[in-house]
Amino acid sequence: MLKESIIDGLKNGKGKSISCIDLRKISGAVADYFIVCHGESSTQVEGLKKAVYESCLKTSGEKPWHEEGITNAQWILMDYVNVVVHIFHKESREFYNLEELWADAPIEEFENV
Repeated sequence: MLKESIIDGLKNGKGKSISCIDLRKISGAVADYFIVCHGESSTQVEGLKKAVYESCLKTSGEKPWHEEGITNAQWILMDYVNVVVHIFHKESREFYNLEELWADAPIEEFENV
């Protein structure tokens, strides 16, 4: 499944504090899941994006429909339509705090490997 491929890619890229926000029961949500993590540097954020891309392509043949934020690597968004990946630089993640914004939704946390 796409969600698992994304999480595997983030784990392989050593993503920090990986969270999966389940939006399926939230009225007006733009996707089924938001998957959120952060990296410690712009280089790691870019590497996490690459790791997700390669993991999804390898396991399911899926490519993102749309990507944003690649130029400055502070917040990269990868839109797979039903699953949206948010890869933040640590400070940007703390500022935007998506987990609190979607606090009504169940959130699954994944251990750092």
